[in-house]
Amino acid sequence: MTTRTRILFCDLLNLPRGKFVPPDVAAGGRIGFARGVFGTTFDRDLIPVPGAGVFDGIPDMELLLDGDRRPDWQRDSEIALGTLHVDGAPFGLCARARLQAAVAVWEAKGLTPMVGLEMEAYVFQQDADGVWTPYDTPGAFVYGTGPQNDPAGLMEALWSTADAVGLPLESMNGEYDNGQFELTLKFEGAVAACDNAFLFKAMAREVAAEMGLLLTFLPKPIPDRGGSGLHINFSFADAKGANVIAPDGQLSNVARGCMAGLIHHHEGLAGLLAMTVNSYDRLGPASMAGYWANWADDHRLVTTRSCVASPRSARLEHRMADCATNPYLAVAAVLQAALLGVEKGYALVEAEDLDGLENVRATRHVPSALDKALDALDADTPLRMAVGEEICDAVIFLKQDEWKRLKDKSVDEVRDYYLPFV
Repeated sequence: MTTRTRILFCDLLNLPRGKFVPPDVAAGGRIGFARGVFGTTFDRDLIPVPGAGVFDGIPDMELLLDGDRRPDWQRDSEIALGTLHVDGAPFGLCARARLQAAVAVWEAKGLTPMVGLEMEAYVFQQDADGVWTPYDTPGAFVYGTGPQNDPAGLMEALWSTADAVGLPLESMNGEYDNGQFELTLKFEGAVAACDNAFLFKAMAREVAAEMGLLLTFLPKPIPDRGGSGLHINFSFADAKGANVIAPDGQLSNVARGCMAGLIHHHEGLAGLLAMTVNSYDRLGPASMAGYWANWADDHRLVTTRSCVASPRSARLEHRMADCATNPYLAVAAVLQAALLGVEKGYALVEAEDLDGLENVRATRHVPSALDKALDALDADTPLRMAVGEEICDAVIFLKQDEWKRLKDKSVDEVRDYYLPFV
């Protein structure tokens, strides 16, 4: 029996903000929140993020709810998602609204973005003193699917819960390092794919917490193990539903333009795809993360990987982002950078033909730290205007404050700052 509706939206810290309300209240289709939540840090300090209304009395915004309700993994509850509005228009700091705008400009060209998201995460357990330590999985191995990788059965619990609430999993397996897992969702329209990723992340952390575990999507929670990313796979369907990435087995002009745009805006994209101090511990050379401004077909050590073996399932995969980032914002940024490449006719560099480990032809790479990535985003006017100037200004302000709080902290202190939330 449904006795309450859980209202949720994703903020710029990638937190699932919301309220429980009676279903008859949710039926009204509008739920109010204080705009100042966008000016609230992980420390619960209230800072004057542009657009958050901190010096304007912290006015309201409204979440206009979608008509559909979704099953909740919480007892006797349903979930409602929506898009934030202010003064009758989509709120400039609402990442879901910015993604909807990105989809609309592609659809105006007769193309519908289709998105599949691959998430990576680590599991932690508490020791006798209550300290979070890496999941004890000495027999774990890459592509492991049983109790050697997951002795507590967390992945089984996540799969059954996702199935029960309609979150469409594509696959789940042990990743490269002990206690690390890859969690892949099925291709959907862009907004639906991000809705599913947002809800899956919230569900996964809550189910883990109920089992006494901590599932973290932090990009580099264990210094001597591999990083965790958010791989954004995307393609486009034309009016007949055909995939336009590689219709004849060769990259189309649209696909080549998309990759040119992603490479052209590589440094600025980092400010929107790698939004924590910890993100830059993951992003480095000789890694399977999106460090270099390059591309190649079926090559996991470049940032933009094309996959054209099957015209029907051909896609582009962008590998820079991590799951500490708001998924709506990350996908909106990728789609808008890709569109800039198509519209402006950027030249596509030659495909990377070296190993990507010890040898690479690319010369440009992501900035070395969060503050430099934010500077790159601030300087990339075309990208900021495409994604949304208001939301980019808010990200820059919010994350510059975060950088100042953490820049002199140790690796462990930075990790512990984010671990309860990411």
